[in-house]
Amino acid sequence: MYRRGSNVSLTLDMNTLGSVETFSIAPTPRERISMEYLQFASRTLTRQQLREIVESSQYLEAEFTEIPMNFVNPKELNIPCHGTKNRYKTILPNPHSRVCLKPKSSDESLSSTYINANYIRGYGGEKKVHIATQGPMINTVNDFWQMVWQEDSPAIVMITKLKEKNEKCVLYWPEKRGIYGRVEVLVNCVDEWEHCTVRDLTLKHGGKCQSVKHYWYKSWPDHKTPDSAQPLLQLMLDVEETRQKSPGRGPVVVHCSAGIGRTGCFIATTIGCHQLKKEGLVDILSIVCQLRVDRGGMIQTSQQYGFVHHALSLYESSPYVKAL
Repeated sequence: MYRRGSNVSLTLDMNTLGSVETFSIAPTPRERISMEYLQFASRTLTRQQLREIVESSQYLEAEFTEIPMNFVNPKELNIPCHGTKNRYKTILPNPHSRVCLKPKSSDESLSSTYINANYIRGYGGEKKVHIATQGPMINTVNDFWQMVWQEDSPAIVMITKLKEKNEKCVLYWPEKRGIYGRVEVLVNCVDEWEHCTVRDLTLKHGGKCQSVKHYWYKSWPDHKTPDSAQPLLQLMLDVEETRQKSPGRGPVVVHCSAGIGRTGCFIATTIGCHQLKKEGLVDILSIVCQLRVDRGGMIQTSQQYGFVHHALSLYESSPYVKAL
């Protein structure tokens, strides 16, 4: 039996700010077992098998329970005052893949480079396809826009309302124009879709400009799943179209509130669609394991795990499969 919620010991090499740090602390035997599971667990499904397994919620729940969460122990993040920049105390960025903000000057503190965000690999292990991050807080909005600029992100995907009983995310964009730290954000136009609001943004910094699309998907309740996967698939296709029209640019930024549940579902579905398109089969277990190596806890519940299977089954059986 593999331990759920295990932590893999990682360390941060401050000589590589802005890049992915290397694994350098030997894990305990229990942690090694968990990491081996995350690296090697696999269950490849044909399209027919995918359609069949969607109906087996008990099997999927049992399989999901076996996947190590790979959450981070706070002691692994030797960064002063990082706690004030985390929306949830237990949801922290895995050190080896965390995004590091570039210091604005040589005398800035280590804490100024911290943001609760991780680079996430895509289909085939492609590096830095997405960034998974938490919903910005009042004191991290400037950091968020610094990251979007620094990483040259062509799109932001927001999968949360601002409030769901409690605050889930602050309003971090302007109505027309706003300045966040050293980044100016201009809203050029707003399109209202049935399940999503899309904003075309221009970011300005240091005499340069970047175009960014902001997708705000509001039809996904926290810790639950949508009634239909079709709007999510349409969102995914639109975001992928934006990404493919932006060759040479950086990762797509995806966030919900904690940056692991709905965020994980969106990214897992994206990877799975690419695999179905390219190979005619899908390995959702391996995809989720890869996500959790990059950011602990990705896909929070067995219901969300089942929803990813459902979304991919819908994708493979519809005209969507030709669209990527």
